[in-house]
Amino acid sequence: MKSITDNIKSIIIVAVVVLFVTFASMRLMKIQVVGSDEIVTHKVYGKDALTYVREITPTRGEILDFNGNVIVENTIRCDLVLQKAFFPEDIAEGNRCLLEIYNALLERGYEFEDTLPITRTAPYTFTKDDVAEVVESLNLNVYASAENCVDKLISDYKIDEKYSEGEKRIIAGMRYTMMDKDFSYSLDLVLAKDVDQKTVIDMKELGNYCRGIEAVDSAERNIVRGDILPHAIGVIGPIYAEEYDELKDKGYAMNDQVGKSGIELALEKELRGKAGTEEVTVVDGAIVDVKTREDTIPGESVKLTVDGAYQLKLQGILDNFLKSRPYYNGNKVNKGAIVVLDAKTGAVKGEATAPTYNLKDMTENYESLINAENSPMFNRCTWGQYLPGSTFKTITATAGLNEGVITGDTTFTCRQDYEFYGGKFGCTGFHGGISVRRALEVSCNIFFYETSRSLGIDNITKYAKLYGLGSSTGIETGDAAGFLCNPETFAERGEPWYIGYVIQAGIGNQACGFTPLQLANVAATIGNRGVRYQPYLVDSLYNYGSNELVKKTKPTVADKIDVNYDYVYDYIIGGMMDAAKNCPVPYQLTDLGFSVAIKTGTPQTDMNDKRKQNSVFIGFAPADDPEIAFAGVIEGGEYSKYMIRDIILSYQQCYGLNGVKPTAQLPEEVRNGTTVASTTATTGSTTASSTTATKTTAAQ
Repeated sequence: MKSITDNIKSIIIVAVVVLFVTFASMRLMKIQVVGSDEIVTHKVYGKDALTYVREITPTRGEILDFNGNVIVENTIRCDLVLQKAFFPEDIAEGNRCLLEIYNALLERGYEFEDTLPITRTAPYTFTKDDVAEVVESLNLNVYASAENCVDKLISDYKIDEKYSEGEKRIIAGMRYTMMDKDFSYSLDLVLAKDVDQKTVIDMKELGNYCRGIEAVDSAERNIVRGDILPHAIGVIGPIYAEEYDELKDKGYAMNDQVGKSGIELALEKELRGKAGTEEVTVVDGAIVDVKTREDTIPGESVKLTVDGAYQLKLQGILDNFLKSRPYYNGNKVNKGAIVVLDAKTGAVKGEATAPTYNLKDMTENYESLINAENSPMFNRCTWGQYLPGSTFKTITATAGLNEGVITGDTTFTCRQDYEFYGGKFGCTGFHGGISVRRALEVSCNIFFYETSRSLGIDNITKYAKLYGLGSSTGIETGDAAGFLCNPETFAERGEPWYIGYVIQAGIGNQACGFTPLQLANVAATIGNRGVRYQPYLVDSLYNYGSNELVKKTKPTVADKIDVNYDYVYDYIIGGMMDAAKNCPVPYQLTDLGFSVAIKTGTPQTDMNDKRKQNSVFIGFAPADDPEIAFAGVIEGGEYSKYMIRDIILSYQQCYGLNGVKPTAQLPEEVRNGTTVASTTATTGSTTASSTTATKTTAAQ
């Protein structure tokens, strides 16, 4: 008879689990229960009914590339939780249940993760430096030891002497976690995440003796393409104690996940959505009624401005260049960055930084990444600050021409040597009489020394600021403001300013620093003849699970350089076009079917060692009507301009350029990234879906 009863019980449990799995996807938009302990009176079920209100955390929006391919999505997992409405009120009985739950999970390969920052075995010590929060929550004095904390938990929760020392520590850790995670009627305690079906059945059976165990479906952030824009995408993570005071007023619970970096942080509000509420009534240990008070609104899906295929190609261009030129003057060359913008809007079309990493590696092996050589987690595109070198001469030329200090016909004589207030300076060439267009083409220092001397540092600073240097671009994910070479910057640093710095400032080779993103925007501004757009990464927002557009980013003009003479940009763009003609085969830029404008620089990074330099470039194409603007830097190397041809051709293939539409079907090696994958890339899922109009399979 007992066997039949057990079989019936198992069949019922299996049926419940099957139903749970069947309807899991239908509940993706309404899954995580959080909220306050608002207790209400229920007139229908009488005075013995327990009715409380709980919040339902919305499903987080997806992150998509420009073509609608999923980069980050949500998947459903099954979690085991403990619900307070059914957990024993008797402390001793509760302790017994907690230990049974812990051991049952451990037997099945799962371990409850307590938040008590104390070692699991005696002699007890703290596992983190800052323990003020733990000590304070236990009402102990500031000098309390880890042993004192464990003893206090054992005392407060009457953990019986019949338990071993190890068992006492287990129960104490679980009790502390219940307190730390605000275990309440409306906030479950997570016992184990992503449990298998057999464990669900086993633990549900245990629930007959340890009430309150429940299986719930939860949304999990799934990184589909960890090799696409890892720095810009960012991650989500648990809410820290110092964040909770602010976030709880916004509807967050202590066990919620929140954006920590990148787009996940910058668009937290849009991605999160709006929590709903429901009213739950319990009678005699069973839920008898659930009523929706306020509907849950899922987060919005974010479509980026970057095509994933182009991003992979751009990263490959940078990685392959570094591999082909691994040394310069005996030093290793393995760091650099490239930024590509839509010149007509400011939209970021690609960001490559080296070394880089796979976003999955960050979630799975954070410690090795944070300690890795050359800081792969550092986004050099937006936070690296570099001397611009001779690329800055375009700004000095703008200032000189627009302020009337020089005209297109003004010539200075270059004999390689130059004296200024007793200081001796030089040029890499002997150019004789030279004007601004030719000076930009051959990068004549002497011409720009003379122009800078006439302009003065105030005018140089004025035009650097007009180009957006020295301040953040306003991009959603944040960036470094950079710093200008002027007396104010030196004063802030407590360093002396010398008059000789004026002419060095004019050629971008003296104590200033700008990001590749800023330099790409300088190039776009030149191409737009003084109109500077604000760079952005977010193309549009969509309602979750649909093609319904919520918001489309509109290009924003950040500033405009009003020209005093119509010819100002004719000479600057002309000089940059001439410079583009000097790239040798196979890096030439003259056979693309349209003109290209570039300016390069080799700033000296160690004033005491001329062999140490960076290699920098800026540019745009087509030169007469720019669609693409770009900038790049190779740390400690040379010839970075040799990447420009591939940058442009890859852009044309993926986005289209100069009237040529993008390739309808990209080659397999481009679509799956096999020819350009970073050495740190991780292989994973081979499918991707989209909530926007375009759906494309994307290999990991």
